[in-house]
Amino acid sequence: MKIVFLDRDTLSPQIQLRTPAFEHQLVSYGNTPASAVRARIADADIVITNKVRVDADSLSGANWLKLIAVAATGTDNIDLDACAARGIIVSNVRHYATRSVPEHTFALIFALRRSLCAYRDSVRAGRWQASGQFCYFDHPIHDLAGSTLGVVGTGALGTAVARIGRALDMRVLMASSRSRGAATNDRVSLDVLLAESDIITLHCPLTPATRHLIGAREMARMRKRPLLVNTARGGLIDEAAVGPALDTGHIAGAAFDVTASEPPTADHPFMALVERPDFILTPHVAWASSEAMQALADQLIDNVEAFALGAPVNVVT
Repeated sequence: MKIVFLDRDTLSPQIQLRTPAFEHQLVSYGNTPASAVRARIADADIVITNKVRVDADSLSGANWLKLIAVAATGTDNIDLDACAARGIIVSNVRHYATRSVPEHTFALIFALRRSLCAYRDSVRAGRWQASGQFCYFDHPIHDLAGSTLGVVGTGALGTAVARIGRALDMRVLMASSRSRGAATNDRVSLDVLLAESDIITLHCPLTPATRHLIGAREMARMRKRPLLVNTARGGLIDEAAVGPALDTGHIAGAAFDVTASEPPTADHPFMALVERPDFILTPHVAWASSEAMQALADQLIDNVEAFALGAPVNVVT
């Protein structure tokens, strides 16, 4: 079988990618521009991709393709309908970052809740010496204990974040991204979560139904001026609405690890916010602890080997 890895550089070079235990030819590209996808997968039996989009046009020339192994959980870069129509199996990697993403989420929450970036920057600027005393109180600091954490998404990552929140003595509200009505199964509606949370963090997939799940309208209804954290997918939030919501005080701070298009362009609305003490942007690395990346790489090859044995696992379609 010919295996084509379209974007090997999306995994750290320090991560060991195990050789599949069957006869194969592996061709790895550091990255693949959209214009080259069709040609590169034309004679592949198996395609591995992390973020490179594989659309219906590219698939129309891939007559040998039998498996697309996504090196991630999200599959919004794959035309699943076109794959199903052509009998192509799509598999993904699951539960590999259930420590890395929640830990990064709380790193962002702690940084905003305790104004760590603002105090670090003020120390660099000489404010401590100028204060003339052992400390100063230029920026607000709030405990997490006793506050309300709203988790949007009730899967493995959302559940892990909720568990940490409870361990920190937070009140935790959870809502499905699809639920706007009455509470069911001990979950609240999204509307209740938006109204009652001091911190809102997103852990749901990006689908047509969840695109711009939170925009100016939703932020205007956040009564408690919460922190807004997104380590899931950029398109879940209307990014143009974040700066105005910070300016008006509808949200007290925002931290993002993702943007709708990555990397963001120089004129992306977030690039005008990166100097603000109430805004943090990290480059889609919440998932990327060494431990999580190695677990992903191992499971990715497990998926490929299972398919070669005729018993595919982690099948999306």
